Amino acid sequence: MSTTPTVKGTIPFREHKTWFRVSGRSDEGRPALVVVHGGPGSTHDYLIGLSVFAERGWNVVHYDQIGSGGSTHLPDADPEFWNPQLFFDELDNLLRTLDITDYVLFGQSWGGLLAAWHASTRPPGLRGLVIADSPASYPLWLSEMKVLRSQLPPGVDETLLRHEAAGTTESDEYREAMQVFYARHACRLDPWPPELMATFIEANSDLTVYSTMNGPNEFHVIGSLRDWGVIEYLPSIDVPTLILSGRYDEATPVTVQPYKDLIPDSHWEIFEESSHVPHLEEPERFYQVLGAYLDKVGANGAPTTTVNGG
Repeated sequence: MSTTPTVKGTIPFREHKTWFRVSGRSDEGRPALVVVHGGPGSTHDYLIGLSVFAERGWNVVHYDQIGSGGSTHLPDADPEFWNPQLFFDELDNLLRTLDITDYVLFGQSWGGLLAAWHASTRPPGLRGLVIADSPASYPLWLSEMKVLRSQLPPGVDETLLRHEAAGTTESDEYREAMQVFYARHACRLDPWPPELMATFIEANSDLTVYSTMNGPNEFHVIGSLRDWGVIEYLPSIDVPTLILSGRYDEATPVTVQPYKDLIPDSHWEIFEESSHVPHLEEPERFYQVLGAYLDKVGANGAPTTTVNGG
Protein backbone atom coordinates (compact mmCIF):
# COMPACT_ATOMS: atom_id res chain seq x y z
CA MET A 1 0.00 0.00 0.00
CA SER A 2 1.32 3.45 -0.90
CA THR A 3 0.35 7.02 -0.09
CA THR A 4 -0.92 9.42 -2.75
CA PRO A 5 1.92 11.79 -3.69
CA THR A 6 1.76 15.39 -2.58
CA VAL A 7 3.72 16.49 -5.61
CA LYS A 8 5.37 14.82 -8.57
CA GLY A 9 7.09 15.96 -11.71
CA THR A 10 10.56 16.33 -13.20
CA ILE A 11 13.60 18.42 -12.41
CA PRO A 12 16.44 19.33 -14.78
CA PHE A 13 19.64 17.32 -14.55
CA ARG A 14 22.30 18.53 -16.96
CA GLU A 15 20.39 18.59 -20.27
CA HIS A 16 18.10 15.78 -19.11
CA LYS A 17 15.21 15.25 -16.66
CA THR A 18 14.88 13.30 -13.42
CA TRP A 19 11.36 12.19 -12.47
CA PHE A 20 10.39 12.39 -8.78
CA ARG A 21 7.43 12.16 -6.45
CA VAL A 22 7.00 13.33 -2.85
CA SER A 23 4.50 11.92 -0.39
CA GLY A 24 3.59 13.84 2.75
CA ARG A 25 3.88 17.33 4.18
CA SER A 26 6.31 17.27 7.06
CA ASP A 27 4.83 19.34 9.87
CA GLU A 28 6.30 17.35 12.76
CA GLY A 29 9.95 18.30 12.40
CA ARG A 30 10.84 15.08 10.60
CA PRO A 31 13.62 14.88 8.03
CA ALA A 32 12.88 13.77 4.48
CA LEU A 33 13.26 10.09 3.63
CA VAL A 34 14.94 9.87 0.22
CA VAL A 35 14.62 6.48 -1.49
CA VAL A 36 17.33 5.34 -3.93
CA HIS A 37 16.27 2.36 -6.06
CA GLY A 38 18.33 -0.53 -7.39
CA GLY A 39 19.40 -1.68 -10.81
CA PRO A 40 21.01 0.29 -12.19
CA GLY A 41 18.18 0.70 -14.65
CA SER A 42 15.38 -0.24 -12.28
CA THR A 43 12.52 2.06 -11.16
CA HIS A 44 11.05 3.35 -7.91
CA ASP A 45 7.88 1.22 -8.17
CA TYR A 46 8.95 -1.78 -6.08
CA LEU A 47 9.85 0.57 -3.20
CA ILE A 48 6.65 2.59 -3.31
CA GLY A 49 5.48 1.05 -0.02
CA LEU A 50 7.94 3.24 1.85
CA SER A 51 5.61 6.15 1.18
CA VAL A 52 3.54 4.95 4.16
CA PHE A 53 6.01 6.85 6.34
CA ALA A 54 4.34 10.01 5.07
CA GLU A 55 1.58 9.11 7.52
CA ARG A 56 4.16 9.44 10.33
CA GLY A 57 5.16 12.96 9.35
CA TRP A 58 7.93 12.29 6.84
CA ASN A 59 8.33 13.69 3.37
CA VAL A 60 9.07 10.51 1.40
CA VAL A 61 10.93 11.20 -1.84
CA HIS A 62 11.07 8.62 -4.63
CA TYR A 63 12.76 9.20 -7.96
CA ASP A 64 13.63 7.29 -11.11
CA GLN A 65 17.30 7.43 -11.97
CA ILE A 66 18.24 8.69 -15.40
CA GLY A 67 17.69 6.06 -18.09
CA SER A 68 14.75 4.49 -16.27
CA GLY A 69 11.07 4.96 -15.51
CA GLY A 70 9.82 8.51 -15.94
CA SER A 71 13.27 10.06 -16.30
CA THR A 72 15.09 10.74 -19.56
CA HIS A 73 15.95 7.61 -21.55
CA LEU A 74 19.07 7.63 -23.69
CA PRO A 75 19.21 4.33 -25.59
CA ASP A 76 21.83 5.65 -28.01
CA ALA A 77 24.20 7.12 -25.42
CA ASP A 78 27.82 6.04 -25.53
CA PRO A 79 28.43 3.21 -23.01
CA GLU A 80 30.96 5.45 -21.23
CA PHE A 81 28.10 7.81 -20.38
CA TRP A 82 26.69 5.26 -17.95
CA ASN A 83 28.95 5.27 -14.89
CA PRO A 84 28.57 5.59 -11.10
CA GLN A 85 29.61 9.24 -11.08
CA LEU A 86 26.60 10.11 -13.26
CA PHE A 87 24.19 8.70 -10.68
CA PHE A 88 26.11 10.19 -7.76
CA ASP A 89 25.78 13.60 -9.39
CA GLU A 90 22.10 13.01 -10.13
CA LEU A 91 21.35 12.26 -6.48
CA ASP A 92 23.22 15.39 -5.40
CA ASN A 93 21.27 17.41 -7.97
CA LEU A 94 17.96 15.99 -6.71
CA LEU A 95 18.75 17.01 -3.12
CA ARG A 96 19.86 20.51 -4.10
CA THR A 97 17.05 21.19 -6.55
CA LEU A 98 14.33 20.05 -4.16
CA ASP A 99 16.09 21.94 -1.33
CA ILE A 100 16.36 18.83 0.85
CA THR A 101 18.65 19.90 3.68
CA ASP A 102 17.61 17.49 6.46
CA TYR A 103 17.23 13.89 5.36
CA VAL A 104 17.75 10.14 5.74
CA LEU A 105 18.86 8.08 2.74
CA PHE A 106 17.41 4.63 2.02
CA GLY A 107 19.32 2.78 -0.70
CA GLN A 108 18.33 -0.67 -1.94
CA SER A 109 20.66 -3.03 -3.87
CA TRP A 110 22.70 -0.88 -6.31
CA GLY A 111 21.05 2.11 -4.62
CA GLY A 112 22.69 1.11 -1.34
CA LEU A 113 26.17 1.49 -2.81
CA LEU A 114 25.19 4.85 -4.25
CA ALA A 115 23.74 6.02 -0.94
CA ALA A 116 26.81 4.84 1.00
CA TRP A 117 29.12 6.73 -1.37
CA HIS A 118 27.02 9.87 -0.91
CA ALA A 119 27.03 9.45 2.88
CA SER A 120 30.81 9.11 2.91
CA THR A 121 31.13 12.73 1.78
CA ARG A 122 29.54 13.72 5.11
CA PRO A 123 26.87 16.07 3.76
CA PRO A 124 25.77 18.34 6.63
CA GLY A 125 22.04 17.58 6.32
CA LEU A 126 22.29 13.78 6.39
CA ARG A 127 20.81 12.27 9.57
CA GLY A 128 20.95 8.57 8.81
CA LEU A 129 21.59 5.89 6.23
CA VAL A 130 19.78 2.65 5.43
CA ILE A 131 21.63 0.14 3.23
CA ALA A 132 19.25 -2.61 2.12
CA ASP A 133 20.29 -5.79 0.27
CA SER A 134 23.46 -4.23 -1.10
CA PRO A 135 26.89 -5.69 -1.77
CA ALA A 136 29.82 -3.49 -0.78
CA SER A 137 31.60 -4.32 -4.03
CA TYR A 138 30.89 -6.12 -7.27
CA PRO A 139 34.03 -8.26 -7.10
CA LEU A 140 32.65 -9.64 -3.81
CA TRP A 141 29.24 -10.04 -5.47
CA LEU A 142 30.71 -11.99 -8.38
CA SER A 143 32.62 -14.29 -6.05
CA GLU A 144 29.45 -15.05 -4.10
CA MET A 145 27.42 -15.56 -7.27
CA LYS A 146 29.64 -18.55 -8.02
CA VAL A 147 28.79 -19.97 -4.61
CA LEU A 148 25.03 -19.46 -5.03
CA ARG A 149 25.06 -20.84 -8.56
CA SER A 150 26.89 -23.97 -7.42
CA GLN A 151 24.01 -24.65 -5.01
CA LEU A 152 21.28 -24.56 -7.67
CA PRO A 153 19.53 -27.83 -8.62
CA PRO A 154 21.58 -30.23 -10.77
CA GLY A 155 22.06 -29.07 -14.32
CA VAL A 156 20.89 -25.49 -13.86
CA ASP A 157 24.29 -23.84 -13.59
CA GLU A 158 25.61 -25.99 -16.41
CA THR A 159 22.81 -24.65 -18.63
CA LEU A 160 23.59 -21.09 -17.60
CA LEU A 161 27.31 -21.49 -18.21
CA ARG A 162 26.78 -23.06 -21.62
CA HIS A 163 24.66 -20.15 -22.84
CA GLU A 164 26.93 -17.53 -21.26
CA ALA A 165 29.91 -19.02 -23.08
CA ALA A 166 27.97 -19.11 -26.35
CA GLY A 167 26.56 -15.59 -25.94
CA THR A 168 22.98 -16.90 -26.11
CA THR A 169 21.65 -15.41 -22.89
CA GLU A 170 18.49 -14.28 -24.71
CA SER A 171 17.39 -17.88 -25.31
CA ASP A 172 14.29 -19.31 -23.65
CA GLU A 173 16.33 -22.12 -22.08
CA TYR A 174 18.68 -19.63 -20.44
CA ARG A 175 15.80 -17.50 -19.17
CA GLU A 176 14.08 -20.52 -17.65
CA ALA A 177 17.27 -21.48 -15.83
CA MET A 178 17.70 -17.85 -14.75
CA GLN A 179 14.29 -17.90 -13.08
CA VAL A 180 15.40 -20.78 -10.86
CA PHE A 181 18.03 -18.46 -9.37
CA TYR A 182 15.61 -15.53 -9.11
CA ALA A 183 13.01 -17.62 -7.30
CA ARG A 184 15.59 -18.50 -4.65
CA HIS A 185 17.58 -15.30 -4.27
CA ALA A 186 15.68 -12.33 -5.81
CA CYS A 187 12.12 -12.80 -4.50
CA ARG A 188 10.78 -15.97 -2.90
CA LEU A 189 7.12 -14.98 -3.23
CA ASP A 190 4.96 -16.67 -5.85
CA PRO A 191 3.54 -14.78 -7.61
CA TRP A 192 5.70 -11.69 -7.36
CA PRO A 193 3.90 -8.67 -5.87
CA PRO A 194 2.42 -6.17 -8.36
CA GLU A 195 4.87 -3.40 -7.43
CA LEU A 196 7.84 -5.68 -8.12
CA MET A 197 6.33 -6.80 -11.41
CA ALA A 198 5.77 -3.16 -12.36
CA THR A 199 9.47 -2.44 -11.89
CA PHE A 200 10.47 -5.64 -13.71
CA ILE A 201 8.28 -4.86 -16.71
CA GLU A 202 9.32 -1.21 -16.86
CA ALA A 203 13.02 -2.03 -16.54
CA ASN A 204 12.81 -4.66 -19.28
CA SER A 205 11.27 -2.14 -21.67
CA ASP A 206 14.65 -0.38 -21.85
CA LEU A 207 17.67 -2.41 -20.77
CA THR A 208 20.25 0.17 -21.85
CA VAL A 209 21.51 1.04 -18.37
CA TYR A 210 21.23 -2.42 -16.86
CA SER A 211 22.92 -4.26 -19.71
CA THR A 212 25.70 -1.68 -20.01
CA MET A 213 26.59 -1.42 -16.33
CA ASN A 214 25.47 -4.80 -14.98
CA GLY A 215 24.91 -7.41 -17.69
CA PRO A 216 22.15 -9.79 -18.76
CA ASN A 217 20.99 -10.59 -15.21
CA GLU A 218 21.79 -10.36 -11.51
CA PHE A 219 24.38 -13.12 -11.38
CA HIS A 220 26.30 -12.65 -14.65
CA VAL A 221 27.81 -9.21 -14.13
CA ILE A 222 29.92 -8.46 -17.19
CA GLY A 223 29.20 -4.73 -17.46
CA SER A 224 31.18 -1.73 -16.31
CA LEU A 225 30.31 -2.28 -12.61
CA ARG A 226 32.12 -5.61 -12.44
CA ASP A 227 35.22 -4.07 -10.79
CA TRP A 228 33.49 -1.28 -8.82
CA GLY A 229 32.64 -0.96 -5.14
CA VAL A 230 32.44 1.42 -2.19
CA ILE A 231 34.54 -0.34 0.46
CA GLU A 232 37.13 2.46 0.51
CA TYR A 233 34.45 5.02 1.36
CA LEU A 234 32.79 3.22 4.27
CA PRO A 235 35.03 4.35 7.18
CA SER A 236 34.13 7.97 6.37
CA ILE A 237 30.40 7.48 7.02
CA ASP A 238 29.56 9.27 10.26
CA VAL A 239 25.79 8.82 10.64
CA PRO A 240 23.85 5.97 12.30
CA THR A 241 23.51 3.27 9.65
CA LEU A 242 20.96 0.47 9.47
CA ILE A 243 22.00 -2.50 7.32
CA LEU A 244 19.27 -4.86 6.08
CA SER A 245 19.45 -8.14 4.17
CA GLY A 246 17.62 -11.43 3.72
CA ARG A 247 18.83 -14.86 4.75
CA TYR A 248 18.52 -16.05 1.13
CA ASP A 249 19.56 -12.72 -0.37
CA GLU A 250 21.67 -12.62 -3.50
CA ALA A 251 23.52 -9.98 -1.49
CA THR A 252 25.00 -12.67 0.74
CA PRO A 253 26.47 -11.97 4.20
CA VAL A 254 29.97 -12.03 2.70
CA THR A 255 29.07 -9.16 0.36
CA VAL A 256 27.38 -7.15 3.13
CA GLN A 257 29.96 -7.69 5.89
CA PRO A 258 32.20 -4.73 4.95
CA TYR A 259 29.38 -2.33 5.79
CA LYS A 260 29.17 -3.71 9.32
CA ASP A 261 32.93 -3.92 9.75
CA LEU A 262 33.84 -0.48 8.41
CA ILE A 263 30.94 1.90 9.18
CA PRO A 264 31.58 3.03 12.76
CA ASP A 265 27.94 3.36 13.93
CA SER A 266 26.08 0.50 12.22
CA HIS A 267 23.52 -2.17 13.04
CA TRP A 268 22.69 -5.18 10.84
CA GLU A 269 19.32 -6.94 10.72
CA ILE A 270 18.89 -10.18 8.74
CA PHE A 271 15.39 -11.26 7.69
CA GLU A 272 15.21 -15.02 8.05
CA GLU A 273 12.41 -15.67 5.53
CA SER A 274 13.54 -13.25 2.84
CA SER A 275 15.81 -12.97 -0.15
CA HIS A 276 16.51 -9.68 -1.95
CA VAL A 277 13.31 -7.77 -1.11
CA PRO A 278 12.51 -8.19 2.62
CA HIS A 279 10.20 -5.16 2.43
CA LEU A 280 7.92 -7.33 0.26
CA GLU A 281 8.70 -10.78 1.66
CA GLU A 282 8.47 -9.93 5.39
CA PRO A 283 6.71 -6.55 5.37
CA GLU A 284 5.45 -6.59 8.96
CA ARG A 285 8.88 -7.10 10.50
CA PHE A 286 10.56 -4.92 7.90
CA TYR A 287 8.39 -1.90 8.67
CA GLN A 288 8.79 -2.47 12.41
CA VAL A 289 12.58 -2.50 12.12
CA LEU A 290 12.78 0.42 9.74
CA GLY A 291 10.16 2.39 11.65
CA ALA A 292 12.04 2.03 14.94
CA TYR A 293 15.24 3.20 13.28
CA LEU A 294 13.56 6.20 11.64
CA ASP A 295 11.89 7.16 14.91
CA LYS A 296 15.32 7.23 16.53
CA VAL A 297 17.24 9.21 13.93
CA GLY A 298 14.33 11.50 13.07
CA ALA A 299 13.38 12.47 16.60
CA ASN A 300 13.83 15.69 18.48
CA GLY A 301 14.87 19.12 17.49
CA ALA A 302 14.88 18.88 13.73
CA PRO A 303 13.84 21.86 11.69
CA THR A 304 10.65 21.30 9.74
CA THR A 305 11.55 19.90 6.33
CA THR A 306 9.40 20.94 3.40
CA VAL A 307 10.47 19.58 0.05
CA ASN A 308 10.27 22.19 -2.67
CA GLY A 309 8.72 20.52 -5.68
CA GLY A 310 9.40 23.50 -7.89
